[in-house]
Amino acid sequence: MSTMGRYTLPVEQTEWKFEGQTEVCFRWEYEDERKGLLELYDKGKKQQWDASTRIDWSQDLDPENPMGLDDRMIAIYGSPLWDKLNAKERAQVRHHQQAHTLSQFMHGEQGALIATAKIVETVPGIDAKFYAATQVMDEARHVEAYSRLLHEKFELCYPITKGLKTLLEQGLSDKRWDMTYLTMQILIEGLALAAFQRIRDFAQNPLAAAVNAYVMQDEARHVAFGRLSLRDYYPQLTQAERDEREQFVVEACYHMRDRFNQWELWERLDFPAEECAAAVMESDQMKQFRTRLFTRIVPTVKDIGLWGPIVQKGYSDMGVMDFAKVDAAAILANDDKVAEEFDAKTRLRDSAVAAAAE
Repeated sequence: MSTMGRYTLPVEQTEWKFEGQTEVCFRWEYEDERKGLLELYDKGKKQQWDASTRIDWSQDLDPENPMGLDDRMIAIYGSPLWDKLNAKERAQVRHHQQAHTLSQFMHGEQGALIATAKIVETVPGIDAKFYAATQVMDEARHVEAYSRLLHEKFELCYPITKGLKTLLEQGLSDKRWDMTYLTMQILIEGLALAAFQRIRDFAQNPLAAAVNAYVMQDEARHVAFGRLSLRDYYPQLTQAERDEREQFVVEACYHMRDRFNQWELWERLDFPAEECAAAVMESDQMKQFRTRLFTRIVPTVKDIGLWGPIVQKGYSDMGVMDFAKVDAAAILANDDKVAEEFDAKTRLRDSAVAAAAE
């Protein structure tokens, strides 16, 4: 069945097009020597992988809890709404909530695909164009992997949320190359890494965990790409230009933090959407999750030089200033390590199966 037949709403209601602004930049200097970006480009070439072969798609998902997640990760868990549900209804909530989450990952990856293609066009340095070209392939692979997971295993898709749609449109419609970086490489990718990590580390289903681990290995390089490019560029801007970008960061972070009410999910399940959204906002577990989403973003924003009074006040008001002490590079390096550990486990399992067959 095509994707159109799996959406919870008719695609005619959710189809999205808008006029973007692009200033195409050709670069005639082919010997740019920013060592960090060229090393990242080399790493990006070496770490290309095939979603059809690296991932074992023969593994099944439990229809009642596809990714094998603890119920405490469900936004309305512990509320009177949850307590009233029977076993069948709870299984339906698990299935739909997990499909809703993965659908946003899939749509976000398509946004990243389009954004990175735009970066290839607009960024002035040839080294950045080189690396961005490898990321275009990464993002296509991520869309492929999440699409396959949703089509073959969940058989269900949700449309893009209003919050993600708004942020993508802001980043993709601005013709300044650094705003595409800031929106995609720093904010959306940083947020996604925290959400991916939640599934990678807590999913009991090995297929779901592996997909997120491998995607995170690529995304760690993508955030590093944004860090390396923007921390060289932002010191060159005027204070007024940096203030504008700081204001954008703060507004975007509030926007991302507050968009996790999953309104579309509750409406699709025919639950009282307002009551569910209120339960989500009041949930201690969700409050902690919304805060942890900024583990990756805050230290990166500090690293690229957007650390003036506007950002610091915004993060202080949000209660996430402590994340400024996080070693962002160490976290990104660990993402790479964890993906390699997943590969090692797969090799051990395959060896055991082969030995048993002999």
